[in-house]
Amino acid sequence: MADFSSGAVLDDDLDLSAAQGRKKARAAAGAKAVSWGGRGLNVAIGVSAVVVVAGLVLWAMQLSGGMVQTGMRNLNSWGLYITSFMFFVGLSAGGLIISSVPKAFGVAGFGGISKVAVMSSIACTVAAIGMVVVDLGQPARLWELFAYSNLGSPLMWDILVLGTYLILSCVYLWAQVRAEAGKVSRTVLRVISVVALVCAVLVHSVTAWIFGLQAGREMWHTALLAPWFVSSALVCGTALVICVAVALRGAGYLKWEQANLVKLAKLLGAFVMVDLYFFGCDLLTEGFPGGSGLEVVAMLTTGPLAPYFWVEIIGCAACAVICFTPALRRGGLLVVGSLLAIAGIFCKRVQLLVGGFQLANLDMPGPLTAMQHPAFDMGLSGIYGPMVYWPTPLEFGVTLGVVALGVLVFLLGVKLLPLRPTDGE
Repeated sequence: MADFSSGAVLDDDLDLSAAQGRKKARAAAGAKAVSWGGRGLNVAIGVSAVVVVAGLVLWAMQLSGGMVQTGMRNLNSWGLYITSFMFFVGLSAGGLIISSVPKAFGVAGFGGISKVAVMSSIACTVAAIGMVVVDLGQPARLWELFAYSNLGSPLMWDILVLGTYLILSCVYLWAQVRAEAGKVSRTVLRVISVVALVCAVLVHSVTAWIFGLQAGREMWHTALLAPWFVSSALVCGTALVICVAVALRGAGYLKWEQANLVKLAKLLGAFVMVDLYFFGCDLLTEGFPGGSGLEVVAMLTTGPLAPYFWVEIIGCAACAVICFTPALRRGGLLVVGSLLAIAGIFCKRVQLLVGGFQLANLDMPGPLTAMQHPAFDMGLSGIYGPMVYWPTPLEFGVTLGVVALGVLVFLLGVKLLPLRPTDGE
């Protein structure tokens, strides 16, 4: 009896020692995750901060000289800022959807990159909000948005949903970190995942309705715009997660199995095909003989927006080929394919926004002055022949500063937050 008793005590001691060892390993991994980053990361953070400061200086110039310094006028009241806003909302929504779907539906994830995907979503949301701020013209208009808000306007819906979306993304990331520490139950995390998934779809749908509910614009007024925006978000968001995860794996930040990369690549290929299908449906409806959208199709395929159209089609098609060909599904090629998809979705945003202003609603809407279009002295043919809008160097600089802000937020998250996957992921 004594021998069995001593053996049981020994087994208990071994189990206790093993549990303590695992606890210490998790603590060490957490500490390592927080303190990760060497000289290269610090240099990247410093460069991003410098570009942000330069962007702020250019924004101050824009505030002092007025929005006339941009290429936007009465005939094209939105430009690079709102195009980039749409683009970054898509990047953020896609990343959050990729992170929340496995937890919401209780299916296998993609190898512990969930927290990294959410961090990229937060960074892109910050950049999207920054684009709205610089487009307002004056910071005081942020206060006016809420003090004199029109809740019947889709613009106000988007502001409210976007703010809620950023807060929810931060809460979702916090919940994941706390769940790993055993402070948040899996049920609570799953509920938050479902709410995050719904909000991610909603934020892009509301953004689409800003354009789709304007009946006076041939390019915008379609019920297909909301699902089209969501499909584009899934494409560029998934592509961004692949690029970020491969880069962090190469830097030694996380260990990511090739099988998980292949699984995410197949998903990206499927999203690309769905997005191209939606685009084809829209083009067929617009360009069918006897339809009213033949001018739109001609503008996209052979007109001033043709370079953006073909970059999107060729880039997304090449991405799909890479994703669906087993021999090509390697890290470097998948990053190239993902970047082509991201560039294609950005070109789609350019086509949508500029195309909405490219076609005049009326043949002779009124006298053209310097305050309506920078090429007012060229006549209507000079305005509507080429693109009606091209950003000024100031706009490029301010936009680069906002992009650098998003990059800075992400890099600080990588350096300071425990985003590395634990052994259980």
